Amino acid sequence: MRDPELTKRAKAMRRERTEPETRLWLQLRAKRFEQVKFRNQKVIHDEQHRYIVDFAANDPKLAIELDGGTHAGSGGYDAIRTRFLESKGYRVIRYSNVEVMENIDGVLLHLTSVIDEMRSPLPTLSPEGERANERQISFSPSGERGMQ
Repeated sequence: MRDPELTKRAKAMRRERTEPETRLWLQLRAKRFEQVKFRNQKVIHDEQHRYIVDFAANDPKLAIELDGGTHAGSGGYDAIRTRFLESKGYRVIRYSNVEVMENIDGVLLHLTSVIDEMRSPLPTLSPEGERANERQISFSPSGERGMQ
């Protein structure tokens, strides 16, 4: 069930983005980045926890947090929040506002590697190759061909 108070706060936060949030959002929005649908100021909660994540995607389950001056000294809170998000299946990535402002390309490169890692790997091929299910031709010691 949605929390109306938290949803209202998230909407207000979307209207009052910081400059680093705006810069990153312009790269992530509308499936522009790696074809992943990110949401800005996403509400994630349960009966006991209520959080708004800066950016989140459901496929892959990734939460991105930007840490600025307001996060100084909030390590304990961030750890609790991270554990909660991880319990909901999210992988949490944190970047500082300075990283986004001064090295957006590096942030995006790192995000690409995280997303690639999180996406399911290609199926493992059979050691026999694609013809494993076809009838196999064998040769006898005398050089005669036979079908198996």
